[in-house]
Amino acid sequence: MKNNGLQERFRSPTARLLAGLAITLAVVAAFCFYALHQIAGLRDLQNRTIERNRKDSLQLLRTQNDLSALGLAMRDMVSGDEPYPLYAWEAQFARTRKDIDDSIRLEADLTTFANSPERQAAFRRGLSQFWISTDQMFSLAREGMEPRARALVLNSLEPQQASLITAVSRLLVENNETQQKTAARVGAIYDGVENQIYWLFAAALGAIAFTSLMLIRANRIVFHEMEQLSEQRSGLARKLITMQEEMFRSISRELHDEFGQMLAALGTMLSRTRRQHCPPQLTADLDEIRGIAQDALDKTRSLTQTLHPSILDDGGLEEAIDWYLSVFEKQTGIRVALEKSGVSRQLEHRLGDDMPIHVYRVLQESLNNLARHSRSISAWVRVRFSNELLELEVEDRGIGLEPESQAKSRGLGMIAMRERAQLLSGKIEFLRPEKGGTLVRLHVPLHSRVTSPGNIHE
Repeated sequence: MKNNGLQERFRSPTARLLAGLAITLAVVAAFCFYALHQIAGLRDLQNRTIERNRKDSLQLLRTQNDLSALGLAMRDMVSGDEPYPLYAWEAQFARTRKDIDDSIRLEADLTTFANSPERQAAFRRGLSQFWISTDQMFSLAREGMEPRARALVLNSLEPQQASLITAVSRLLVENNETQQKTAARVGAIYDGVENQIYWLFAAALGAIAFTSLMLIRANRIVFHEMEQLSEQRSGLARKLITMQEEMFRSISRELHDEFGQMLAALGTMLSRTRRQHCPPQLTADLDEIRGIAQDALDKTRSLTQTLHPSILDDGGLEEAIDWYLSVFEKQTGIRVALEKSGVSRQLEHRLGDDMPIHVYRVLQESLNNLARHSRSISAWVRVRFSNELLELEVEDRGIGLEPESQAKSRGLGMIAMRERAQLLSGKIEFLRPEKGGTLVRLHVPLHSRVTSPGNIHE
C-alpha cells in the first residue's frame, strides 16, 4: 500500500501534458490545412474572375470596335462622297455582322453579369433591330431607291448604332464594377481568414503557454520533492555512516579492552603454568593452547585495527596512511608508492575529529577495489596537504573503469565514498587516466572544517 501511495504521489504528469500538446498541435495543423485550402480557393477564384473579366472585356471592346467601324461606314454612305452605290457596303456589313455575332456568342459564355440580365437582353434586341434595319436599307439600295436608303441610315441606323455603342460602354462599366466587387469579396474573405488565423494563433499560444506553465509547475513540484528526498537521504546516510563509525569504534574498543586483555591474560597464565614443573606430557598441549591463544589475540588485534585503527587516534591521519599501506602491501602483494606533500601535523587543528576517519575509509575502499578489480601489480597514493585543501589520489594501471554509470553498479563501496565526500563538503572523482587504469581523486576543503566532534552528528 505504501508503494502504491508513493507511486501515486510521484506519478508524472508528462503523459497528460504531452496529450494536451498533441491535441493543440493537431488543432493547429487542422486549421492550417483549412486556411491553406481557403486561400487556395480564393486564389483560384481571383484568378478565374480576373481572367473571365479580361476576356469578357476584350469581347465587348471587339463589339464596340465593330460598331464604331459600322458608324464610320454609315457616315461615308450618308455623305455621298464615295462614287459607289450603297449596296457596295453590304459585304463589309456582312463581315462585321459575323464578327459581332461571334464576339457576342463568346461574351455570353464569359459574362458574369448575373444581376443585370435585362441589359444584355435589351442590347441583343437592339442589335437584332439594327440588323433588320440594315437589311431594309440594303434592300432599298438594290431596288434603286438610294435616297430612301440614305434617309433610313440617317434617321434609323445611326441612332441605333449610337445606342448600341452606349449599351456596350455600359456593359464595360458594369464589367469593371463587377470586377471591383469580386476583388472586394476576395479581400473580405482574406480578412476573415486572416482574423481566424490570428485568433487560432492566439489560442495556440495560450494553450502552449498554459501547457508549459503546467509542465514547469509539475517539474518544480517533482524537483522540490526530489530535493527533499535527497536531503533526507543525505541526512540518513550521514547518520548511518556516523552510527557505523561509532559502532566500529565501540566494537574495536571492546575487542581491545575486553577480549584482547582476556586472551593476553590467558597466554600469560599458560606460560606461567608451563614454567611450574608441569608434567612433560602436558607441556606440548600447553604450548599448543598458548599458540592458539596467541593466534586469536593477533587476529583480534588485526580485526580491531580494521574496525577502527587506533593509530588514527594516536598518530593522526599521516601515520595511519603509512601503517595501512604497509599492511596492504603485505596482504595483497601489490606494491604501493606513497607521495606526500605538506605536513599534516601542522594542520591537525583544522582537520577535526571526523575528517581523518572519512579520508582513511576512502583510501581503504579505493585500495580494496583496486585489489579486487584492477588486476594491477602496482599503485600510487598521493596525499597533498595545504592551507586550503586536502587532496587524496589513488591510481593504478589496471583494466580501468568504464563510464561512471558502470562504476556505480559495482556496489555500495563507491556510493559510500561519495557520501563521505559529501559529508566533508568535498568532491570525489573516478577518472580514467590517459595511460590507462583508474584514478580516484578526493578533494576536501579545509577552510570550512571545524574541530568539533559533532560536525557530522545531527
